[in-house]
Amino acid sequence: MSHITLIRHGQANSEAKDEASYDQLSTLGAQQSKWLGQHLKQTKSHHMRLFTGTLQRHIETANNMDTGLEPIRDKRLNELEYFTLAQALEKEHGVPMPAAQPDFAHHLPKVFAAWKDGILNGAPETFEAFETRVNGAINDIAQGDGPALVVTSGGLISMVMRQHLKLDISSMANVALAIMNTSIHRLYPVGGTWSPVMFNAVPHLEDPTRHHAQTHV
Repeated sequence: MSHITLIRHGQANSEAKDEASYDQLSTLGAQQSKWLGQHLKQTKSHHMRLFTGTLQRHIETANNMDTGLEPIRDKRLNELEYFTLAQALEKEHGVPMPAAQPDFAHHLPKVFAAWKDGILNGAPETFEAFETRVNGAINDIAQGDGPALVVTSGGLISMVMRQHLKLDISSMANVALAIMNTSIHRLYPVGGTWSPVMFNAVPHLEDPTRHHAQTHV
């Protein structure tokens, strides 16, 4: 077993109201990704494998990182469909979509709770199915040789943390909200199991001139 480094994609279209329009990097998202790639080169971070989901924002982030590794695309690494879930919550239970970005902090836990409770008929997949595919993807990556980079999304990273830290649904939602764009998260084998040894690190954005790029949405 070797370590797995999870990367959240760069900032996407933060004004989006649906899945399709969200799935593209903003200009800042592209720059965040380039800075991350430069940081990995400068620190001589050693990774032998690169995995991404099949979403455009994953692919663009990995391309901008310019690691020199041939990416392996795996749709199991794709994000949960937040907008689709939120629309189902509004249509079926009268909980409106957030009107402004700060409102997402109160809305996301409601979406996650309703999804886990199985009361969203319009959900594209069940919470259990999402949990199963994430666990399967990480376990399969763990069986390969050498350290792996995995470019994915915040919801998936929060699910990985839930699985390895035994988080309840409220804590998982709080973790998801905290995850910054192009942040680094690492799982390391300790005693035959995976342990999170890094969470939400953004060393490539710590310079004061880059603090504006420490974005969550």
